[in-house]
Amino acid sequence: MRSAWFRRTRRTTATALVSVLALTALAACGTSSSGNNDEGSGGGSSDPSAPLDPKTKLTLTIDCMPPAAKQPELKEWNEDVKAFNTIYPNIKIEGRSTPGQCLEPPRFTAMLKAKSQPDVFYTYFTDLQQVLDNAGAENISAYVTAKTVPALADIQPDVMNSLKHEGKLYGLPTSNYTMGLLINRKLFQQAGLDPDNPPTTWEGVRSAAKAIAGLGNGIAGYGEYSAGNTGGWHYTATMYGLGGDIVDASGKKSVFNNDLGKQVVSNLHAMRWDDESMGKTQLLKWGDLQKQTASDKLGMFLAAPDDIAYMVQQLGATFENFGMGPIPGGKATLFGGNNYMIKKGMSSDKIKAAVAWLTYKNLTVGKGQFDWARTKADGLPVGVPQPNFWLNTSKTQDDAARAASATMPVENFKAFMDNPVKGKAEPPKAQEIYKVLDNVMSGVLTNKNADVNKLLSTAESQVNQILANQ
Repeated sequence: MRSAWFRRTRRTTATALVSVLALTALAACGTSSSGNNDEGSGGGSSDPSAPLDPKTKLTLTIDCMPPAAKQPELKEWNEDVKAFNTIYPNIKIEGRSTPGQCLEPPRFTAMLKAKSQPDVFYTYFTDLQQVLDNAGAENISAYVTAKTVPALADIQPDVMNSLKHEGKLYGLPTSNYTMGLLINRKLFQQAGLDPDNPPTTWEGVRSAAKAIAGLGNGIAGYGEYSAGNTGGWHYTATMYGLGGDIVDASGKKSVFNNDLGKQVVSNLHAMRWDDESMGKTQLLKWGDLQKQTASDKLGMFLAAPDDIAYMVQQLGATFENFGMGPIPGGKATLFGGNNYMIKKGMSSDKIKAAVAWLTYKNLTVGKGQFDWARTKADGLPVGVPQPNFWLNTSKTQDDAARAASATMPVENFKAFMDNPVKGKAEPPKAQEIYKVLDNVMSGVLTNKNADVNKLLSTAESQVNQILANQ
């Protein structure tokens, strides 16, 4: 979901992945392969699966370099560039700080249509189809192997699959998230609830919301979005948690106008109007619920774990005040994340350089964004459960390092971490569908006499039209 852009934290490292990169670099040999849009030269192998030759000389433009306002993140970026250049001294990393391009859907779309993206550009999991529709990214399948990305086998398959189309790989992940129930621990305690055991059913959520709203002083028990495509996003997440879906397996027909879909909407109507536990202010979008929760005016809402870091870093809250549990229902949880893709038309050497950089920066336990000791030393938060797309030995190592450098009470997330829910990708044409489903959410949350059947029926017709136009 593009609105939740604050989950795109940059964590990078100064100390080199020297041993791994040096060994893989030595494996390269042969002659350079040059292609379109590339001034590079070097002694690289023509084999795409071979790692980048350290003699290769080229410039690589990469967007979403942290801006000057994010001094610790920018410091780490620069340290990483310096460390990377100890292995590849002739690769010039030219970072671009373009927040609008990275964060705003209209600018991202305009960039793709104008073919103005840099060599290595930042996308969200949901952007793949749009990128392909605009012939924006290289197929990098042949370049991503156990030799070029040593921890490849330890990356969750669902994360890698989100970057594939018809079996071809078009990107490498930077971060992932799954959704759960974020709670304000202080309000739970004040309402006589156990903050270590957040509710796991919607019956439990409704009961807890009534108790919290009973505290008065303008406090709401449960909050929900209904604008800016975020209402439809949360409707989807709620359906997933209960075992439902938005679109059928063919991707051509909506399947939310059924008993389960009506149950979701009817439950929100009851909480809003019968229980009066959701507050009077509605038509909320991303950022609004975070502000309410950080100011102790909201007890619960669906979120990803890094919303907590945002509330602390940007809104002045404290980590101790928040906790998380699994998404109510626990059948599945909406997952998403972000990644980098490589511009269509890049030479073989540029693709290899991009893969080497992204591996160093984002895909090595203990290094780059996963160097938790450095993250802590630079005053950035450590202990939020995600990003964490690792499996097997990599997960064990990363979990231990994260806990050792934690700057927050990680036990507050125990209910979320101990009860993992299988991630499920967003539907096709997600943003267009979410915009339609916003009307369902806003209708039921702003109109006491809303006709649930009519809201869902109208949305069904509109979504089916969207799917028919793919």
